[in-house]
Parts: sequence; C-alpha cells; structure tokens
Amino acid sequence: MYLFLFIGSLLDTPAAIVIIVTILEPIAVNLGIDPIHLGAVIVVNFVIGYITAPFGYNLFVTKTITGRGMGQVSMSVMPFLLVCLLGLMMVTYIPQITLVLPALFN
Repeated sequence: MYLFLFIGSLLDTPAAIVIIVTILEPIAVNLGIDPIHLGAVIVVNFVIGYITAPFGYNLFVTKTITGRGMGQVSMSVMPFLLVCLLGLMMVTYIPQITLVLPALFN
C-alpha cells in the first residue's frame, strides 16, 4: 500500500498503472486476489498520491492557483488526506465494497 502511494506521488497515473499492473496482476491472480479489487486498490492509491506531499501533482496546481506556499497548501490538504486514507483502508481490507456491483451484473 505504501509503495503504491509513493509511486502515485511520483508518476502520472496512466504511466504508473501500465508499469505496476503489468508486473503485479499475474502475481495477484495466482495468489487469489480478484483483478477488479486489485485495480480499485491501485487506482485509489494513485489518486491519493496526487495530493501527497511533497511530489503530488495536485499540490503544485493548487499552489500555483492560490499563490500560497507549498507548506501552507500541504497543511490545508491534511484533513482530506486523512479521510482519503480511511477510504483507502476500507477499499483495501473490505473487498466487498468494490466487488458488490460487478457481482450484480454476473
């Protein structure tokens, strides 16, 4: 999980998905992890990486738009980051959250 957050804060999401998923998807399927759940966990991690200091792209965009310093922008994002991390933990450790809708269509 921490690796995905770190990669998500450094790389653009489509590039990170192409690199990471091609490596991890066969391993995860062999371990019995549902590919839809794996995809949801990876995407949520990468999106959270966009607001994770000090490399998150969205922090630089917000800094430029508001004209505030990186420290002030990073501190303003903390409450949202904590809520996002709580949601990430729910998606990661309760696979039914991501698998209930696909199961309805099978």
